[in-house]
Amino acid sequence: MDSNAIRRKFLEFFKSKGHVIRPSSSLIPQNDSSVLFTTAGMQQFKPYYTGEKDAEKDFGSKNITTAQKCVRTGDIDEVGDATHCTFLEMLGNFSFGGYGREKAITYAHQFITEELGLEISYVTFYRGLKDVVPRDEESKNIWTKLGIKDIREDGADVFWGPTGDSGPCGPTTEIYCKNGAGQDVETWNIVFNEYFCNGPREKLDRGEATLTKLDILGIDTGMGFERLLASIQKKESVYETDLFEAIMSIIFPQGLPPKDNWVYEKNVKASRIVADHSRTAILMISDGVLPSNTSRGYVLRRLIRRAVFNCHENNIQIMPHHLVEVFAKKYNDVYPEIFNQKDEIIKVLSDEELKFLKTLKEGQKELEKMAMALWDKYDSFGKPIEITLPLNGQNLFFIYSTYGFPFELSIEEINKIRLHLSHGYKYEVLSDTEVKKLKEEFDVEMKKHQELSRTSSVGMFKGGLANHNEKTVRLHTAHHLLLAALQAVLSPEIKQKGSNITEERLRLDFAFPRKMEDVEKKKVEDWVNEKIKQSLNVIRREMPLAEAEKLGAQMEFGAKYGDTVSVYFIEDEKGEAVSKEFCGGPHVTNTKELGNFKIQKEEAVSAGVRRIKAVLL
Repeated sequence: MDSNAIRRKFLEFFKSKGHVIRPSSSLIPQNDSSVLFTTAGMQQFKPYYTGEKDAEKDFGSKNITTAQKCVRTGDIDEVGDATHCTFLEMLGNFSFGGYGREKAITYAHQFITEELGLEISYVTFYRGLKDVVPRDEESKNIWTKLGIKDIREDGADVFWGPTGDSGPCGPTTEIYCKNGAGQDVETWNIVFNEYFCNGPREKLDRGEATLTKLDILGIDTGMGFERLLASIQKKESVYETDLFEAIMSIIFPQGLPPKDNWVYEKNVKASRIVADHSRTAILMISDGVLPSNTSRGYVLRRLIRRAVFNCHENNIQIMPHHLVEVFAKKYNDVYPEIFNQKDEIIKVLSDEELKFLKTLKEGQKELEKMAMALWDKYDSFGKPIEITLPLNGQNLFFIYSTYGFPFELSIEEINKIRLHLSHGYKYEVLSDTEVKKLKEEFDVEMKKHQELSRTSSVGMFKGGLANHNEKTVRLHTAHHLLLAALQAVLSPEIKQKGSNITEERLRLDFAFPRKMEDVEKKKVEDWVNEKIKQSLNVIRREMPLAEAEKLGAQMEFGAKYGDTVSVYFIEDEKGEAVSKEFCGGPHVTNTKELGNFKIQKEEAVSAGVRRIKAVLL
């Protein structure tokens, strides 16, 4: 089945179960100023869960089904892997007092196993929260009756928090199926909206928001369409499904290089970013968003420029506006607004692309002034050269914010200019130490201007550490302990492949060929918590790169280091290191400041790479 057939099959299945098919709402939320974009299928129905509106009166039924357009940019740095997209469709069925857990779970089981013919790998249910929310025994028992053998108890990740500043929320049960690579992927999430939370998710997790029992049990389900397609069509990546098939052939008409070619991964990631960001931009524009420097327009502008930059950097001969026609035809049955506005969308994209390409040229002129600062202060006639923009991270950020020049492209241009000026004998390219210093200065400026948001509205372009407040600093130190624990429990050969730290949780990607067993996760948790209880000192030392490598300090994946490096040691009372990593910090001074460490979820990211999300309680 192709994507259109599967989408129709889902909607018709729930129509046969007494649901009314409703169209997708706009990507611009209506009557909800707490978020910039629609991020979930239930968003348009929030008033029906709280009793403010009557679904039976408005729709003729308490039960609704939709295919909803969503934008989520919180994990934008992950786009390019096998599963992440900034635009996604969420297939959902909703009930506002029409039915409860048993029908919701039974419908999902029937659709997955009978209608689609997929096998469920495992399911989860909520373990409860002290005296606040009880353990979800009912969901567990229903899955048992349906014959599911692997039923896993889970914590914070199976409690759906409110969308935005406040709203309906409740425990969930998740369904995992295998994709084309044989990896277990979260396919469907069934939320039981039993409570109203008077604050956002992060406050709920910190115990700073309260839950009030709702008058009715609301059913809110979400099935990620792109990931579902990868399972049904037996593809290793969502970008290999029919949603992207024609697009990828346009981006790389000659085909991707062989997998053993060194440029394969670079080209794959770039082509996926271009495809994803172009699709998201097209859908945004079709719903009335226009590029600007604020709010939704800022998000759109950054997506377009990120796509254009990847085209520029990887010699991709198309631009986002070339893809409008193909996406318009692909989505014409479900989102005809794209086809109806395709000429306007092409114009908006073309104008923005040209503007960015023009600013790239203007930025090059400013970068030339910076490159001159590396040269003699006098020209060949002995006349003083006025250096208006000295080379530093602050000015590189000015180039980025003014002309849209990404840091990496700035360095590349400066190196080209420097080689040209030097005639190849006096100055060569910037050293790794120089680049590292410039990047640190650039990141300081970026963090000053960066807005952070859990609702995918702003702050999408963050790196590993969201900011340097107390919460992220504690999680940063716990991140070091987690890597050491994985090496102690699983294998000393474990290597970090990526990270992201927000105020709420840490995320660590690591190379490992299989999913972790529950007993292994428990051992990792216990190892970290034991080190926390031991009140170990955290010490930063600067040393030559060669010495740090000789000590076996862990290196960040893909990072380049100068001759002198910063290494953080977590040492016991004998001065022996339980963890040592190349890192610029910041960290706590003693592990006793961390609290209790808890793994929320362990899952696959791509072939041979696993991901752990964890919190400090």
